[in-house]
Amino acid sequence: MELIEMRGIKKDYEMGKTQVRALRGIDLEVKAGEFIAIVGQSGSGKSTLMNLIGCLDRPTEGEYHLDGNKVDEMGDDDLARIRNKKIGFVFQTFNLLPRTNCLHNVELPLLYSSVSRKDRERRALEMLERVGLGERVRHNPNELSGGERQRVAIARALVNDPAIVLADEPTGNLDSKTGSEILAIFSDLNADGKTIVLVTHEKYIADYSGRIVSLRDGEIVEAGSGVLR
Repeated sequence: MELIEMRGIKKDYEMGKTQVRALRGIDLEVKAGEFIAIVGQSGSGKSTLMNLIGCLDRPTEGEYHLDGNKVDEMGDDDLARIRNKKIGFVFQTFNLLPRTNCLHNVELPLLYSSVSRKDRERRALEMLERVGLGERVRHNPNELSGGERQRVAIARALVNDPAIVLADEPTGNLDSKTGSEILAIFSDLNADGKTIVLVTHEKYIADYSGRIVSLRDGEIVEAGSGVLR
């Protein structure tokens, strides 16, 4: 089953009097349970594609179906709903609230759902346990290492049980050892059946995936295999 299905996706931006075509007709399918990596250098279009997959932006042309929903025709409220229910985001810069402890940071996506306070706390605790931070739930982000902060961000991404986890350069601010530990978490999540789309410019990071999609100048130029089988 295709969880993500894109056909003829184009995206244009206006830069002054110049129109820039960031994506030039992307066809992409991702099945439920896949782990794919989207790779490319700066300016290749991978961040634009990530924003479209994550329903943070709309295509100029083309069709996008996410888990059976026709995303390109949705209004802003529907897009916000699908982001909250279907997608978990993990960013390079963690995006945690600095004066809020780990537990409450992880609970945040549930505040926009009809989930009781008791259930919010239970689910947040479960996710923090899953990423190995069960003993750090009352700590604030400034009391954690970079790797621990990214684990909190992963727990937050998982708390709504999304159909897809979208990770944008998730090891970019980490040393190589800590980065490998974070990538191992994504591999474990995928082994448990979670769909992962990871955006990176590093080939060795992409190799953690099961399939690599390479972009250049807004087009898919190559698709190959990572180390997962």
